[in-house]
Amino acid sequence: MTKPAICQEEWNDMGIYINKGNEDFQRILNSEYVDKTGLIAIVNATLFTEQCFSCVTRCRRFGKTLAAKMLCAYYDHSCDSRSLFADLQIASDPSFEKHLNKYPVIYLDMTRFTTQASDVGIVKEIEKRLTAEIVETYPDIPHKEDDDMMDFLLRVADRTGERFVFIIDEWDAICRIYTPHTRGMDEYVNWLRRMFKDVTAMKAFAGVYMTGILPIKKYETQSALNNFIEYSMREPMNMGRFFGFTKEEVRVLAEKHGMDFDELEKWYDGYQIGDELSMFNPYSVMQAVDIGRCRSFWGSTGSFDAVANYIKMNFDGLKDDIICMLGGGRVKVNPTKFQNDMSDIRSKDDVLTVLIHLGYLSYNWRRDECYVPNLEVAGELVNAVEENKWEHVANALKQSEQLLEATLACDADIVAAMVEAVHTENTSILSYNNENSMACVLSIAYYYAHGDYIFQREFATGKGFADLVLLPRKNVDTPAIIIELKCRRKPSGTAFSPADEAIAQIKERHYWEKVSAYMQDHTSVGKAEASLLLVGIGYDKEKKTHDCRIEYKNL
Repeated sequence: MTKPAICQEEWNDMGIYINKGNEDFQRILNSEYVDKTGLIAIVNATLFTEQCFSCVTRCRRFGKTLAAKMLCAYYDHSCDSRSLFADLQIASDPSFEKHLNKYPVIYLDMTRFTTQASDVGIVKEIEKRLTAEIVETYPDIPHKEDDDMMDFLLRVADRTGERFVFIIDEWDAICRIYTPHTRGMDEYVNWLRRMFKDVTAMKAFAGVYMTGILPIKKYETQSALNNFIEYSMREPMNMGRFFGFTKEEVRVLAEKHGMDFDELEKWYDGYQIGDELSMFNPYSVMQAVDIGRCRSFWGSTGSFDAVANYIKMNFDGLKDDIICMLGGGRVKVNPTKFQNDMSDIRSKDDVLTVLIHLGYLSYNWRRDECYVPNLEVAGELVNAVEENKWEHVANALKQSEQLLEATLACDADIVAAMVEAVHTENTSILSYNNENSMACVLSIAYYYAHGDYIFQREFATGKGFADLVLLPRKNVDTPAIIIELKCRRKPSGTAFSPADEAIAQIKERHYWEKVSAYMQDHTSVGKAEASLLLVGIGYDKEKKTHDCRIEYKNL
């Protein structure tokens, strides 16, 4: 049995926590809105099943609260939301009518309590406020003196036949603020277990939907609430397309607002969320189209200090991995040991996993690799590097503009000198005894070029792999750059330098053919104007010196 829909005007006691109505979602629709109501169909499919407990975690500014308010407006039986959803995706789903405005909804934003209650008293305050409002909503149902909130919800469900939808936004706000294994934290975890882990929870709830940044904390090898189905940045399952904006959605926004899609892509794309290979940060995209230009909006998330502190730990060569990723590389990560607790960091893998959940890194689950997704995030990580006083790395990043200018000017002597300086200053970071290590260092040395170029390491050409290729972005009037690296370990008995050998390899294997095809297909440069630079960089291990040779080639 469910309660029939009641128009908002007929419901005089709209609540703070229960039956909030649809005003919040109305405000969202009054602003620029990208239709993500397809998420409702996924949640609908879980109602009244063993999978009705959902914990959906994603990083800040990825639409957690917006989704929670959308669900509140859809399920809440205290209002009529049909007109709000009539032109949106969910209206065409078979489940739309079945669950529209059919349930009493409890909506709880945990950040409200973290700012108003102490560690020890926070659970008591939650119980007091929610119970008082639920009792007021159901005055004809007796509330016993020794009832907790769950007792009363079960009595309401038994007497009315109603089943609640419970939506908790930022469920882990308490976990991120208070110390683990303290009385307050233990009380909170036990309260969650009391509400949702007990077998009687099925009698009170049609469904439970929690949002947060971190998945549910593990205790030993088990989750504190292992009956919840978890959807996260690492394992979004069938919700991946609702975690961010797709390319198609951003193209529509770019055209509507007269923005350059390629600029939006460069700044905010790059997240792989489950099987969704190319997802944009939704908050940053909306801010950019609002002000009409791209820049970093990441600083407003307030998580920079935490990231800088994690990087400072430098577990197991974390510094090397951060440098590699800033240069466009990818590193292996094992996210399975992380206890889903930002204060319990034990290894490099834990740090990388936290950065994935916070949105500073993207994660390829098929290869267990993580990487920096876009220019916006890269800038924040560079700030973290400077904050941690990695002076040699920071200097290389700052000087990268000069290195790019010298390369474009075909000044091989300056290029060789600058690369040698970067190598010398960072010998403690990378062994630099093979082309792969050289490529990593060079990616850092050319960091500034990320603004105008797409970096491709081990670029497949059909006749081999070019070590590093810089492909100009659309509407950028600069030549492509092919960089081939050679490391000489012993005297070769030949007059040719390692740089000469690198240039010879580019020519022999016709590396430019694939690059030429890319230039014609992906840039605004016509075939007659297209050009590239062939850059050979060598390192003589015996002499510990670098040389460089640069040639200009028309395509």
